[in-house]
Amino acid sequence: MIAGIGVDMVDIARFEKTIERTPRLLERLFTPAERALKPHSLAARYAAKEALIKALGGSDGVHWTEIEVTPEASGRPWFTLTGSTADVIVERGISSIHLSMTHDGGFASAYVIAERAAGAGNRAEDAGPDAAPLATPKEATP
Repeated sequence: MIAGIGVDMVDIARFEKTIERTPRLLERLFTPAERALKPHSLAARYAAKEALIKALGGSDGVHWTEIEVTPEASGRPWFTLTGSTADVIVERGISSIHLSMTHDGGFASAYVIAERAAGAGNRAEDAGPDAAPLATPKEATP
């Protein structure tokens, strides 16, 4: 069952200018592994994180650097969540998150669908014994 949907779009040139003006934003918004990426990839990851927050219905307990967009071996993007952000996902009964990202024509966009096990409430304890917490393909690196 869909628990939330989020979408976000970023103007890549504007994003680059913002990062140039305020370089500390990189540390506040991205994990160390993400910071090494090119601006168009960072803009797409920013859009993905914004879309995730929208799909969750708000940012309470969510921290930007506890959300990392990591590719699977196939290249498919995936969220790796840690800390209190991972806890929020479990507390809200989210069992699966789907992410799609793109960048073209000077814009980056991302679309997120958060799913909850059928019949699950907003909290993990409402999800029942068969609801699985969100799994990520790897642990985030410190």
